[in-house]
Amino acid sequence: MDSSLFWNASTEDLKRGFTLDGLNGVYTCLICGEAFEDGIIYPMNDTLYDAGKAVEAHMKSQHPPIFEHFLNMGRVYTGLSAGQEELSRLFYAGYSDKEIVAITGANSASTIRNQRFAIREKYKQAKVLVALVELLEEKMAKKASATEKLVDFHPTATSIDERFAITQAEKDEVLARYFGPDGKLLIKSFPAKEKKKIIIMQKLVDNFRPGRHYTEKDVNEILKQFYDDFVSVRRCLIQYGFLDRIGDGTDYWVKV
Repeated sequence: MDSSLFWNASTEDLKRGFTLDGLNGVYTCLICGEAFEDGIIYPMNDTLYDAGKAVEAHMKSQHPPIFEHFLNMGRVYTGLSAGQEELSRLFYAGYSDKEIVAITGANSASTIRNQRFAIREKYKQAKVLVALVELLEEKMAKKASATEKLVDFHPTATSIDERFAITQAEKDEVLARYFGPDGKLLIKSFPAKEKKKIIIMQKLVDNFRPGRHYTEKDVNEILKQFYDDFVSVRRCLIQYGFLDRIGDGTDYWVKV
């Protein structure tokens, strides 16, 4: 999935979990990238849907509620502590401050109210920051070159730090250097530089389909087409948040 679709979506699109390309009549899920095109009828659960209804049905059947999806992205993206995440779920479920005191064992309703206030203040700060960054982006877009433009990365990254400060020029250079025209890796050993690893991982994960589950053998078979040490590559895909798995490693999937 093209992660820029998620990061460039409006707040309203993020809240509903999909975006509409009005020019081409295509609805796209912002979680997994599945697309639904106007003019096509989609059968789901013994019901026929047009594109708009199909993407809504897809969201309900294939993904958790979008509110839960955002919380599951973790503190890296939400800025909420574990306690604030728990309280947000309770607030969203409609519990009163007094009811939440009983559920959580907090000291008092005022403690819960103070946390609600703190979360609301984060929202105000986020709105100002969004406006500020949009103004910066608009200004820079007029003169930004490939050497300055930063690329977007997957919203499931396990951490965000300087390793992800990658320009479009850097990404293009790595892809051209390490991948052949057939999409196969041209190297015998992985680069030590973290930025290069991340770019390579982003390219390799395109060979896995969101929503599909893979056995460890399936994952190995896909990766060994690109690199001999497929075990190390598989480990990196998990480490950087591109793939996820259950504890015993018998089930893998694209992390969304």
